[in-house]
Amino acid sequence: MNFRYSEWRDEQNKSRLTFDDLMKLFSQLLLQSDGDVGQALRWLTQLDQKHRLFDDEPGKGLGDFIEWMKQQGYLEEVNREFRLTQRGGKRLRQDSLDQIFSSLRKSRMGGQHSIPKSGEGIERLSETKRYRFGDAPSNIDFTNTISNAIKRAGLDEIRIAEDDLEIYETEHLATCATVLMIDVSHSMVLYGEDRITPAKNVALALSELILTKYPKDSLHVVLFGDDAVEVKVEDIPFVTVGPFHTNTKAGLQLARTILKRKRDVNKQIFMITDGKPSAIFEYGRIYKNPYGLDRKIVNKTLDEAVLCRREKTTITTFMIADDPWLVDFVNKLTQANRGRAYFSSLNRLGEFVFVDYLRNRRRHLR
Repeated sequence: MNFRYSEWRDEQNKSRLTFDDLMKLFSQLLLQSDGDVGQALRWLTQLDQKHRLFDDEPGKGLGDFIEWMKQQGYLEEVNREFRLTQRGGKRLRQDSLDQIFSSLRKSRMGGQHSIPKSGEGIERLSETKRYRFGDAPSNIDFTNTISNAIKRAGLDEIRIAEDDLEIYETEHLATCATVLMIDVSHSMVLYGEDRITPAKNVALALSELILTKYPKDSLHVVLFGDDAVEVKVEDIPFVTVGPFHTNTKAGLQLARTILKRKRDVNKQIFMITDGKPSAIFEYGRIYKNPYGLDRKIVNKTLDEAVLCRREKTTITTFMIADDPWLVDFVNKLTQANRGRAYFSSLNRLGEFVFVDYLRNRRRHLR
């Protein structure tokens, strides 16, 4: 197979960027700016000055793009400031979801994972089995059924008997309650590496997947730093880190409290973190130790992992740093909970989370 290469010509290719393409870029800038529309627009202006994203033709400039976002209902102007609307928040979630599934399709990791179709929780498989009383007639495999009848009685007079019937096997998609824990300690932006934006991107994409494809599932987002707090889906773009330590115990404790209220078949916690636990609450005050693995902090945190296991809640940890203390702790946590752990680069974090989510929410009924 031969490939032909040509020189990239800025003048030719910049015109291919539609406002819809630019909106995907703007979505990422919004996440990096913690939902600050003004800051995102300033960054977009700088990118335009450097790379000439917009045409000089009437109707194709930066101002026209802003007007287009207002007309689409993504932005609104309040007291001379632009703000993200509810519809704009949904667009951010859609762009995050598209980005992750696009990466999945290109990677070996994705396999057969495509964006699922919404439905009643039953999927037809390619495998078949003999009909049994109570099986749904809508799942009959007519090709194999007729073939069985011909083999039994011949072509002269085809009469289908109950023993000829074959039906497609089905897969029941059990409801799933998920808590996504995001580390918001200071290390998530330390040393110039932005780890919080990819984490928010995953949270937005996962929420959009569940809202649109698995509406009977639930997703709750918990931030953990010195303490733990639950945030609404619409507030994810505005999440920022602080001068916090890592109170993993508080995060797991809040996640357990949330999941106790759920009656779903599957309950799971996804934890995105880049650091070992370094804080707990003790006698109403925060006890912290950022050096090494503090035995008291670790043991109290592992107690939560054991409680999760007893409550049949699996913890899946996604490590986005290779700190030896973190790896040591996560090994202990995974063993205590009998959960799973992955090390993920930032650019593949979404792939790891989505493959694990789609794989583990399924329960086969034979």
